[in-house]
Formats: sequence, C-alpha cells, structure tokens
Amino acid sequence: MASLEAAHYAMSTVGSRRRNLLHFAGWAQVRGITHPAEITLPVLERYRYTLYHTRKANGKPLGWGAQAQKLLAVKQFLKWATRMHVIACNTGAELGLPRKPQRLPRSVLTISEAEQVLAQPDLADPMGERDRAILETLYSTGMRRNELIALTLPDIDAERGTVYIREGKGKKDRVVPIGERALLWIERYVDRVRPLSVIEPDPGNVFLTKRGARLRPNRLTELVHGYVTQSGTAKTGSCHLFRHTMATLMLEGGADIRYIQEMLGHAQLATTELYTRVSIGRLKAVHTRTHPAHSTRELRAKRAREDEGHALFRSLAAEQSDVEVCG
Repeated sequence: MASLEAAHYAMSTVGSRRRNLLHFAGWAQVRGITHPAEITLPVLERYRYTLYHTRKANGKPLGWGAQAQKLLAVKQFLKWATRMHVIACNTGAELGLPRKPQRLPRSVLTISEAEQVLAQPDLADPMGERDRAILETLYSTGMRRNELIALTLPDIDAERGTVYIREGKGKKDRVVPIGERALLWIERYVDRVRPLSVIEPDPGNVFLTKRGARLRPNRLTELVHGYVTQSGTAKTGSCHLFRHTMATLMLEGGADIRYIQEMLGHAQLATTELYTRVSIGRLKAVHTRTHPAHSTRELRAKRAREDEGHALFRSLAAEQSDVEVCG
C-alpha cells in the first residue's frame, strides 16, 4: 500500500485496494495458501469462480465492478511482487477480468422533468435555497457527487462562466462551463445563506451543512434522491441522474460527443459513447420521417383518397338508380 501512496493514488483507492487484498488473503489462508509463491493461475481461477458465486447480504450476486476490483487488486499485488523479486514470475498476468456489461443509464430526465425536480426545494427555508443551487449546479455541469462536495469558492469563475474541478476521478483536474442560471442561484446562496452557516475557520467549500461542515456523500445522495421522488416523476436516481441527463440532453441538442467527454471528465471516448445509445431524439425524428407505419400524414392522405373514392362511387350509384327509375 505504501507504493500506491508514493505513486499519489487517491486515499479512497488505497483503502479499497487494501480491503480487497485482505479479502483475498482471508480466502487463501482458509485454503492453506500463505505465501505469494503459492498463488498459481489455477488458484486465481478458483478465486474468480468463488467471487462469481458470492452472494451479498441481500441475496443478490456480487456485481461486476466489485468482482473486477477484487481481482485487479490481486493482479496488481502479484505484478508488484514480481518486480520486487518476491516471486519468480507474475502468475496473475494471464488472469482475465470479468467482461464489463454494456448497460445503459436506467433513467434520464426530460427537460420538463428536470425543471420539475429543480422546483422542489422550499425557497422559504434557507437550506432550500442551498438545495436549489446544488440541483442547478449538478444539472448545468454534470459533475460527480464528490466533485460537487469538494467545490470551493475560488473554483467558481462567474465572469468566465466556468467551474474548476480539482482532482476529479483519477486525480485529474478539468474546467467545465456552467450556465448563467446556475451561477445566479449559487450567488444567491453564497450571499444570503452561506454566511449563516459558516463557523470559523471557514472550510472554503461552496456548499455547507447548517453547522458549517462539508456535506457527506451519503447525505447528498439522500437529499437529491428525495427531491427526485418528491417531484412525482416516474424516474429514480440521485446525483448521477443529473449527470446522465445533462449528457443526453446536450447530445440531443447537437453537442459534439468529444465536448461531452470533456464535460464529464471521461478518460476514454468509449465511455462517453454510451450516451449516444440513450440519446434517441435524432433517431426517433428519422424514424418518424421515414418509416411508412409512422407517417400519419400518408395515412390521412390515403384515407382521404379512399373517402373520395367511396363518395364518387355512391354518387355514380345514385345517378344510375335515377336513370333506371326514369327509364
């Protein structure tokens, strides 16, 4: 773990790697494996098989991400042990990680649904003003939950209309645009509400609790989820719901996918391309315009022609009947 800390890995990553290695060590010890040299590829395959069949306390299987992280921790450990000559060869090099499922975001808000959620905070309550500013910031920037929590006052450049996100995922900084409306709500909160919460020394974070502390991740999730539920939409989610929504709506509005990649802070374009499968606005427009079963205009024209033909037939039949009566 010291090598990860020396390489400036995030403390959350170091902690996660430590827990995952302890999990493997416990599994191995039960099977009489106590030295890295005893970790063979068949042993690793057995461990992967165990993870695949592991069930959580709620009875659900261990997710793909959890399985991959546990195996990755062991692979990285064996790589390090080989480099340090603790073992002769890296037996984990041939171990494949579980294949990542290509799942789409479960929920994306429409524009009207997003506005409905934004309107939920009670502005008569000072904390309601804070919450409205939080929702507006998430909607405008698509930043992650922890990025919003870590946001400080100097990170917001109202004049340029940008937000500086420090040490996002992978400890990468980025600058993203923020809309005028979100800036107005932040300004309103900072001027009118935040001073009431600050307890010296000021931590400098934009969004604070009533007692002047940084927001906790779980509390922020509960907060946003509550407003989504309260809005009455059929969608579910929290902070990431606004991240998905921002990306999808910008794509449907014509934004280039590489700009969306910059906004979201994705290292790989392939991760961002997931949203092209959610953003079906343009595909739906093409479908409506070109699919014969979807064109109500053609259907109405066909019915009009049929009605005209029936009317003409009835008219001719009536004339024929009149001729026969006269004859």
